[in-house]
Amino acid sequence: MHKILCLNKISPVGTARFGADYEFSTEMQNPEGILVRSAAMHDMELPKDLLAIARAGAGVNNIPVQKCAEAGIVVFNTPGANANAVKELVLAALFMTSRRIVPGIEWAKTLKGNGKEVSKLVEKGKSAFTGPEILGKKLGVIGLGAIGVLVANAAQMLGMQVYGFDPFLSVDAAWHLSSNITKAASADEIFANCDYITMHIPLNDTTRGFIGAEALAKMKPGVRLLNFSRGELVDTAALLPMLENGHVAAYATDFPDDALIGVENVLAIPHLGASTPESEDNCAVMAVNQIQDYIDNGNITNSVNFPAISMPRGTETRICIAHRNIPNTISAFTTLCGEAGINIENMLSKSRGDWAYTILDVSNAVDGALLEKLEALEPVVRARAI
Repeated sequence: MHKILCLNKISPVGTARFGADYEFSTEMQNPEGILVRSAAMHDMELPKDLLAIARAGAGVNNIPVQKCAEAGIVVFNTPGANANAVKELVLAALFMTSRRIVPGIEWAKTLKGNGKEVSKLVEKGKSAFTGPEILGKKLGVIGLGAIGVLVANAAQMLGMQVYGFDPFLSVDAAWHLSSNITKAASADEIFANCDYITMHIPLNDTTRGFIGAEALAKMKPGVRLLNFSRGELVDTAALLPMLENGHVAAYATDFPDDALIGVENVLAIPHLGASTPESEDNCAVMAVNQIQDYIDNGNITNSVNFPAISMPRGTETRICIAHRNIPNTISAFTTLCGEAGINIENMLSKSRGDWAYTILDVSNAVDGALLEKLEALEPVVRARAI
């Protein structure tokens, strides 16, 4: 029986996909898999039998990804599962930052108690909340993954002139991107030309503070900035004076912090990007499918620390090896298998940066002694037979 620990509440639409060989709960000793949403795992002691962690969402900042790689634990995320939910909120923010809808609603609440005078007060005061239409305006989309592509296509359909920039644009994303989107050569091109800018890039050491004083200074006066990726992508200290002097007309973020709450022309949304039942269901289904396929078959889809690799089963027994990406590793595997009398019928190996993963379909039963010898090899961090 495979044990799965759920660190957060996971949609039953997803967990229902576990087969009879799986059990899952919020209290599970020494699990083989972990399903997580927002729970912090950096201080958690990783169980010795843990094979995989699946994050029901895109960001993995709450998971010690490098530590997991060093232990041969594959970390999955679910890119695209919440893309439509985030796209809809980004589109809402385009309208709300343009038309000053939220300040207008809050002001209208102050008119309570004025009886028949309310309509007159509304007509007198509404001019304070005027704002431009988005039709014909230029939107820059930085990051053209699952969410960025949906945002770009939808904004173009609403009549915006859309610029897209992503130096790592995947073939799959390119297939889905409208041909009417203007390809920007750099982020600077978007800064210089666009009336609205939205970011859909991951947070890491190279993107932290991506929108700082230098980037803000390059933007058009009156730019409206949207951040539905991660709060730390924007340098708040650099942003605030730009909001105060009007260089940035509005900032919408799904990641409020104390310095931003209550600031004029800041739309601070309480991280609602993926807060839809459909999104939670989609993320749970994808996370369960990925972790189950890995435990049962050794296939890897949407991992953030090991390469994507999938091979149809050709034999009853399969050896799966997580290892460092160094020369002569594969020959060491085949040598040990040969010495153990193991016949390899099919093999696939892929690498990603410092890490690699190899699948061997073999025609013999595999005993623990061979697995111990494989794990004793310097580059190997995890070897198992399934």
